Amino acid sequence: MNKINLIIITGLSGAGKSQALRSLEDLGFFCVDNLPPTFLPKFIELCARSEGRIQRVAMVIDIRGGEFFDSLFEALELIERGGFLYRILFLEASDETLVRRFKETRRPHPLALEGRVLEGIRLERKRLNELRGRAHYIVDTTDLTPRQLREEIRYLLSGELEPGKLLISIVSFGFKFGLPLDADLVFDVRFLPNPYYVETLRPLTGTDREVREYVLRWPVTKRFIRRLASLIKFLIPHYANEGKAQLTIAIGCTGGRHRSLVIAERLTEILQHCSYRVVLEHRDVGKND
Repeated sequence: MNKINLIIITGLSGAGKSQALRSLEDLGFFCVDNLPPTFLPKFIELCARSEGRIQRVAMVIDIRGGEFFDSLFEALELIERGGFLYRILFLEASDETLVRRFKETRRPHPLALEGRVLEGIRLERKRLNELRGRAHYIVDTTDLTPRQLREEIRYLLSGELEPGKLLISIVSFGFKFGLPLDADLVFDVRFLPNPYYVETLRPLTGTDREVREYVLRWPVTKRFIRRLASLIKFLIPHYANEGKAQLTIAIGCTGGRHRSLVIAERLTEILQHCSYRVVLEHRDVGKND
C-alpha cells in the first residue's frame, strides 16, 4: 500500500466540517477544502510523488461540489485500485441544531437557496445516506462545542497516527433519554439491582465509591461483567480485521446515573488492562430526572 494517510471529511452542512479540517491541520495534515471528487485520484497520485513531503492528507468533500459530488464513489474505487488507503469522517447533527446554526450565520443552505433551510437539510441527509453507511467514523456534533469536537477528533484519529489499533468508545446512557445514535453494541443493565431505591445512594452517581460497591457486590453483576468482557474481547479482533476503526459500546440503565456508569467504568478498566485504546463517556449523568 502507498504510504498516504488520507482522511475524507464529509457530512451535513453546518455540522462542523470546517472545524474538523482545522483540527486535522493542527495535527500536521495537509488540508484541502471542497475538492471536486473527480480530481481526487490525480491529487493523491501527486501527493504520493512528493518524496515523503506529504504523507498525511485531509480534505472536505461534500455536496457543495454539485454534480461533481456524485462521482465520489467512482473516485474512491479508483484510489483503492491504486493501492491507497483512506478513512471517511462523517459529521452530522440534529435538524434543530443545524437550522439554528444556519440562522446564526445567516448563510443559505447549499440545497435550499430559494427554499426553507429545513427542506435543504432533509434533502441533504437523504442524499448522503449511502455515504454515511460507508463512513469509518461518525460524529454527532449536536451537543459538542468547537473545543469538544477538536478533542473528539483527536481521540478518533489517534489511531491514524498509530495504525492498526481499534479505538473503543464506551458510553453510559439512560434509556429515558434515548439510545446513542452511533452505538455499534448496546447492553441493557436495567436487570441489575438499582441503587436508586436505596435512599442514601439515590443522590449519588455511579462514579461514587458507595454506588460502585453496591452494584458490583451482587453475584449477578459479577457474572454479567465476566461474560460481557469475554464477549467484547472476542469481538474486537474480528471488528479490527474487517477494517473497522472505531467500536462504540453503549451501556444503558433507566436514567444513566447509577448502574450504567458502574458497568461502563468497570468494562473500561478491564479493556485498558488488556492494552486496548479505550475512551469513556457518561452521556446522561448530569441530566435531570
